[in-house]
Amino acid sequence: MLDANLQAQLKSYLDNLKTPVELITFTDESPKAKELSQLVNQIAELSLLITAIDGNGTEQASNERMPSMLVRSVASKSEIRFAGLPMGHEFTSLVMALLHSGSHPLKLDVEQIEQVRNLDGEFEFETYISLSCQNCPDVVQALNMMAAINPHIKHTMIDGALFQTEVFDRDIMAVPSVYLNGESFSQGRISLTDILNKVDKNAGARQAKALENKAVYDFLVVGGGPSGAAAAIYAARKGINTGLVADQFGGQVSDTLAIENFISVKATQGPKLVASLEEHVRDYDVDIMNGNKASQVKRNEETGLIDVSLANGAVLSSKTVVLATGARWREMDVPGEHEYRGKGVAYCPHCDGPLFKGKRVAVIGGGNSGIEAAIDLAGLVEHVTVLEFADRLRADDVLVRKANSLSNITIITHAQTTEVLGDGKRVTSLSYTDRSTGENHELALAGIFVQIGLMPNSEFLQGDIELTNRGEIIAGSRGETSIAGVFAAGDVTDSPYKQIIIAMGSGATAALGAFDYLIRQDV
Repeated sequence: MLDANLQAQLKSYLDNLKTPVELITFTDESPKAKELSQLVNQIAELSLLITAIDGNGTEQASNERMPSMLVRSVASKSEIRFAGLPMGHEFTSLVMALLHSGSHPLKLDVEQIEQVRNLDGEFEFETYISLSCQNCPDVVQALNMMAAINPHIKHTMIDGALFQTEVFDRDIMAVPSVYLNGESFSQGRISLTDILNKVDKNAGARQAKALENKAVYDFLVVGGGPSGAAAAIYAARKGINTGLVADQFGGQVSDTLAIENFISVKATQGPKLVASLEEHVRDYDVDIMNGNKASQVKRNEETGLIDVSLANGAVLSSKTVVLATGARWREMDVPGEHEYRGKGVAYCPHCDGPLFKGKRVAVIGGGNSGIEAAIDLAGLVEHVTVLEFADRLRADDVLVRKANSLSNITIITHAQTTEVLGDGKRVTSLSYTDRSTGENHELALAGIFVQIGLMPNSEFLQGDIELTNRGEIIAGSRGETSIAGVFAAGDVTDSPYKQIIIAMGSGATAALGAFDYLIRQDV
């Protein structure tokens, strides 16, 4: 199950255990169950503090999913479950669950730990994931940490591909999907801060009050993607008071699976790069305020400072600001899209693709991301139809040749999607118009993956800062914007090319531009 190299790495991690951990398995005769038993036995052999227990003969077994494993702390009695085989992206979640159940310190703020510990009530979380989903581990690990802190919180990771009956019964068509005490709680990536804000009704007000007491920054970054991280590092290295406020660290890169054009790094993955970015930023004296979304940025004429209002009501003030809020997936903007989002309409083929195994799907968009999605999905689903608005595909030739070589991919050009249709619970078909003939067509399918580019996250700036007709911030050669002291960087700007390495460079440029502005002021 685990090769010698992985076992050696895992053993070095497990040496950090301080208290005993029980690994209890509930298995049937399926191949996955045998793999799970093998995995648990291998893990138990790597540490004297881990005990493998066969739970099949216990009274508890009748209430457990099979195959599954229960990670139980002997010291705190905390319980973290994995229904399925936690490999792929979720292997890290398993390792962290072992460490935290064994009393290894959590990398959380003391305030967050106390907030979780003081939650009143019984909380049973279930998270449906796919092992190819790069966003799912963030959610799984956040809930696992909550379960490790508070014994009244339980969490189960469920592999949707393995427990498809549950997925169908609950109409789950996107991951991660979180349930709390049997009721739908959230869908998609959600941070620990957001989870706490939902279960702790006073959390938002407390957070806003704490932020209101922040001192004035010299330099404040809004956004936690590559451009924001680069800007924060460049500013902190100048020795000025630097803050970074972000909805969630990583931005769009967290949704990127394969990265092969980041110069000097032959290949990496988005979540791995995000972790490195955050680690690098934390090496400097940067005040990181995760889980906070900006709602307005304006110059305060009385103080001469830039005021950044947050969705929770708090206001941060800074002498200079860099806007690095990035972009998100562009929507089709057709009837039915919002109604069936998460019910067949999806934007991440790597995350949600396994939920459509053996079904017919469509990919909207014939650029690189669209054709890459079609190729990946072709290995999972019955058939993929690619719909491209233009008269030809925009993807690189090597990708087009690969797609054309696969028998279960059909490519249709001149196709304008007009409506998403469904039965009220899930997508059943898609309507499109052939732009060359004017004829209308309907495709019967179960899933639609939208891959038509990006939209800048700039709505909160409308009317306060100069934007292009596409909503991009107009930024000068030094990142300056129409508001003195406010700079911008990355995919939210009118930069013609949206690439990670370009975003990082523009973040550095904006930080240097802001520093140059700052030293020339009397504020």
